[in-house]
Amino acid sequence: MNRVYVCSCFGITDKQVEEHAANGACTPRQIASVTKAGTDCGSCVRTIQGLLGRGACPRRELLEKGEKKAVLAADPALAESRPALAESRPAPSVAPLAETAPEPELAEAA
Repeated sequence: MNRVYVCSCFGITDKQVEEHAANGACTPRQIASVTKAGTDCGSCVRTIQGLLGRGACPRRELLEKGEKKAVLAADPALAESRPALAESRPAPSVAPLAETAPEPELAEAA
């Protein structure tokens, strides 16, 4: 088995990064939260970005669809670290513009 180390500071391999990506990690920051890769010298962050690619991110897609509960169910640690995400908030509404009173007619100068 040939190991390719992505992060020499913490001994993280490309296979470990790919495994975490398959489990839902979409960004180097999410990889760092589980492996610590990229949190010491930072030289591996670009490599991790390359391994993650620019593909779809299941969590981001769920959040964009408004399915916060599905994201939190998949990652209980996220629910604990970001309680505001767990709160259900109604979508912000835009108040209608108030009607303006008609401007008074100006008296013509004599």
